[in-house]
Amino acid sequence: MQIHDVHAGITKRKNRKRVGRGPGSGTGKTAGKGDKGHSSRSGHSYRFAHEGGQMPMTRRIAKRGFNNNYFAKVVAIVNLDSLEAAFDDGSVVDPAALEAKGLAKGKFDLVKILGNGTLAKKLTVKAHAFSRTAADKIAAAGGQTETLFS
Repeated sequence: MQIHDVHAGITKRKNRKRVGRGPGSGTGKTAGKGDKGHSSRSGHSYRFAHEGGQMPMTRRIAKRGFNNNYFAKVVAIVNLDSLEAAFDDGSVVDPAALEAKGLAKGKFDLVKILGNGTLAKKLTVKAHAFSRTAADKIAAAGGQTETLFS
């Protein structure tokens, strides 16, 4: 084999099959479509999502059900280290103050305080829920927790 023979006969695109061009072409007469039936006629096409007799996907999949996302409460989560950075000693932290400082963003129904980080300031925190560590750390810093009901 010579180096110029390596790519001989290899092309990027095959020529399309020219069907219905006489008996000598190998695909004359019926043009590879068989003898009779709707598949051999011109203008034939299968409808969308046709699966050849198998039960179509659109009929196999359940169309009813329930999803709780629309009704679920959206909880804004705030950590103690965020409270430490944003509020001064002795201030009152409530959902309105958290939203004003940008700690509780977007639409939310409830505010939950989590105990990530440390807290050295004495704060009065009003929220809908507290983690146990957050409540302990706020009490240890001399602050108070107040649970809101929605």
